[in-house]
Amino acid sequence: SRIPGKEQASQPMPKEDGSIIIVVATDAPLTPDQCKRLARRAGLGLGRTGGLAFDGSGDIFIAFSTANRLGNNAGGGPREHTVRTLSHGCMNPLFRATVEATHEAIVNAMCAATDTDGILGRRMYALPLDEVRGIMRRYESL
Repeated sequence: SRIPGKEQASQPMPKEDGSIIIVVATDAPLTPDQCKRLARRAGLGLGRTGGLAFDGSGDIFIAFSTANRLGNNAGGGPREHTVRTLSHGCMNPLFRATVEATHEAIVNAMCAATDTDGILGRRMYALPLDEVRGIMRRYESL
C-alpha cells in the first residue's frame, strides 16, 4: 500500500510554499485605522525580498502602537480618555520605516537560518552567506 505523500519525501519543497507573519510595533501615537495602514506596508517590505503571495500562502500582517495607554474603567475609573494621534499627512516616514524594517528583518532571519530537517525527510539548507553578500552588493548598486 502507498502512504500518501511518501513519494514526495526526496523531492524539494516547491518554492511557492510558505507563510509569514509580520508584526509592526511602534510607539508613534496611531489610531487602529492608522495601524491597519501601517500593517499593509509590511507587504512592500516582503516584496523587496522577492516574496510573493501565492494561493496557499497564509501571510499575516499586523501592527500596533504602544503610545496611548488607556486604563480600564473598572472600579470607578475615568469614563473618558484623551487619545493622541498623528495626522494622516505625517504617516509617510512611518510607511518608509515599515517597508525598510520589514525587508531588513527578513534578510536578517534568512542569514541567521541553519540547515533544518523537516517533515517527510525534507531538508532545507542555510543560505551560503558569501554568495548572499555578493548578491546584496549587486542589488544595492542598482
